[in-house]
Amino acid sequence: MYADLSRLTFRSDRRYSAVVAQQGRVSLDADANEQTAIQLHQARTLAADLIGQHGGPSGDAGFHIRFKGGSRDLDDLIIEGGRYYVDGILCDATRPLPGAAVDDEAADGASGTEGEADPPEPDEPPATWTYWDQPDAYRDPERPGDRLPEQRPFLVALKVWERSVTAAEDPALREVALGSAMPDTAARVKVVWQVLPVESAALELENPGGASKEQVGKAFEAWARKATAPGSRLAARAERPEQADQDPCLVRPDARYRGPENQLYRVEIHEGGTAKEATFKWSRENGSVVFPVDELDGTWVELASLGSDDKLDLGVGDLVEFVDTAYTSRGEPLPLLRVEEADLPGRRVRLSGEPEPGVGRRPELRPFLRRWDHRETTRRPRKGAAARLKRGALKVEEGRWLPLEDGVEVYFAPDGAYRSGDHWLIPARTATGGVEWPVNAARKPLLQAPAGIQAHYAPLAWVTAEQAELDLRMVFGPLAAPAPAADASALAAEAEAAAETRAREDTEPEA
Repeated sequence: MYADLSRLTFRSDRRYSAVVAQQGRVSLDADANEQTAIQLHQARTLAADLIGQHGGPSGDAGFHIRFKGGSRDLDDLIIEGGRYYVDGILCDATRPLPGAAVDDEAADGASGTEGEADPPEPDEPPATWTYWDQPDAYRDPERPGDRLPEQRPFLVALKVWERSVTAAEDPALREVALGSAMPDTAARVKVVWQVLPVESAALELENPGGASKEQVGKAFEAWARKATAPGSRLAARAERPEQADQDPCLVRPDARYRGPENQLYRVEIHEGGTAKEATFKWSRENGSVVFPVDELDGTWVELASLGSDDKLDLGVGDLVEFVDTAYTSRGEPLPLLRVEEADLPGRRVRLSGEPEPGVGRRPELRPFLRRWDHRETTRRPRKGAAARLKRGALKVEEGRWLPLEDGVEVYFAPDGAYRSGDHWLIPARTATGGVEWPVNAARKPLLQAPAGIQAHYAPLAWVTAEQAELDLRMVFGPLAAPAPAADASALAAEAEAAAETRAREDTEPEA
């Protein structure tokens, strides 16, 4: 998640069940966040154990899919409301109802202006989502790649993942009573669900047209395992740079990490693919330095603020990513841009290029700039090596240690398959002069799979022809049931006791 964190300490293999606060100790964000992670892990593990890989309650199972084909309009899917669990994660497809506004004329006792037509009643909002207006997918009918497959059959799947949300995207998270000069407070984590098609060719079915429900389900499971399996690994270390003796004595002379402050480095894949195609970017602040955009005019961007201090500001030469809610949800990277000029009084910056047409033009999607801290290298590249920056990001180089800054280095394992958004977190600490990274007995850094993004998938429907779909969802009933009747011996004892009571009443003399 993009948030201003010190580090993330939750590890499921440590089997911790709770975080215990101690009196008189410093309170850290990592401790509170680990307690949240422990509880979330326990709840989702329990739900997955009881429900299975996916399923919905029989009385209100969500995401029932109805295919809507048309000769003139684009094909569409109707997504019915309700709840569904994927790997224990709750997804809710219920469409929120609009609120009721106050009728000012009725409240004031006015009957309206004579002869003036009443305003038209607003259209009744739809009760369900569709493929084109689902809340976190942002499908575009103008993009052929977003349209439903013309070739049938195809599978409709539910993709689930989580992302962080800060006050830059949701201003309601900011407490205005703290004042505009104060930083924001806590961030949020949001469950994102997307209903997306999977072409039958990707499932590698021998006879897609005649496949049974069980065959489609097994083929989808194999596809989902491949889609979610980590394809790349990274290691990190801190090594004392050769030019460390030339630096002023701001840190210990023997320190391997030479930064003057504690940092949480984030190394993130920008464009995915093979090592020849993939690029990465990095941030010393976990990608949390963002600047909400007030207005975009060509290459000039007016910002709500240029930063609160010299560490979290925006200056000439910085590389930024123009982001909004749709861009984040789609996960399709665009070129990073460089800040060419800064107008401090006007809170404006001029970028090296105009942002792509599909991002930042809609204020309701909360556009903002995200700062990344890598720079184009000034040293001459190795013989035969390509330019270090590709569309503003660094090229992945496997099998060698790559320096970031202040002695921090990363290593990409050979033969990796990279996905946009995959990331690793590297805490760097001045007290130890190194980075926190798992090592083996010989103190060599271990290769680690990405910390995220963790996507989860579930099959929803198998669309075979127009107006025909096979429901692939699973349902479960409630565990509660009526209390069982007493066994035979208990019933006999009750009958005997009742008979004895009647006998006593018959023998007792009347008063």
